[in-house]
Amino acid sequence: MGTIDGLPPLREVIEAHDLVAKKQLGQNFLLDLNLTAKIARCAGDLTGYDVLEVGPGPGGLTRGLLAEGARHVVAVEKDARALPALAEIAAAYPGRLTVLHGDALELDLTAHLKPPVKVVANLPYNVGTELLIRWLSPPAWPPFWQSLTLMFQKEVAERIVAKPRTDHYGRLALLAQWRAEARIVMSLPPEAFTPAPKVHSAVVHLTRLEEPRYPADGRVLARITAMAFNQRRKMLRSSLKGLAPDVEDRLLAVGIPPTARAEEIGLEAFCALARNIAG
Repeated sequence: MGTIDGLPPLREVIEAHDLVAKKQLGQNFLLDLNLTAKIARCAGDLTGYDVLEVGPGPGGLTRGLLAEGARHVVAVEKDARALPALAEIAAAYPGRLTVLHGDALELDLTAHLKPPVKVVANLPYNVGTELLIRWLSPPAWPPFWQSLTLMFQKEVAERIVAKPRTDHYGRLALLAQWRAEARIVMSLPPEAFTPAPKVHSAVVHLTRLEEPRYPADGRVLARITAMAFNQRRKMLRSSLKGLAPDVEDRLLAVGIPPTARAEEIGLEAFCALARNIAG
């Protein structure tokens, strides 16, 4: 697809603004507007929603979000070279696109968004996981967003949706699935991007739960899972011995065998242990 909105094809935009992707910014551009529109649709109905996008680059996904009916898009771009291209999109969609120049890790993005909000982004590889953890760990729950539709390296996507007793299961899966429904909705090969990365990519869609799946103190749960998975080859009675002097008794009290390893234990059991430790 060359265009969806009367604006130039993305290859022309990149040439006109000299937007060569920079590795140090984690940039890999999607130039096929069919694909960017498909990613936008993975987020569901956008009409009536503000949408936060991080790392729009030349604006392919931005255009998809606007064409799919987003009420207002707030696009955060660190690379000043992309701002003129994004300004052209803003002019084509008057009043519906706000571009913020800066680092998404440092800006207060909620000040620019009105609920309900969805987050849709082809995240820069170098900050994707950190942003996800922040969005899943706000001071108060529920968060400012209703859903997250995010592109990651495929390995990271698999870690988000992983189940116990699988290679990718760990702290990221527990955090994501404690507070959201998470599923992979789309996979993309390296050649879909310019430049082509060395890895496959995947889009994960997370829908927030109004409250965590099982009751637990988030800080206690984070401490337990960090200790357990930082020594994932050890039995839990060893990896968690710093939690409490009677940790074996506490494990048995919530139905976890002390000889089990972290990757064998599901979210519900970890939450039960967190409640036991906190109480």
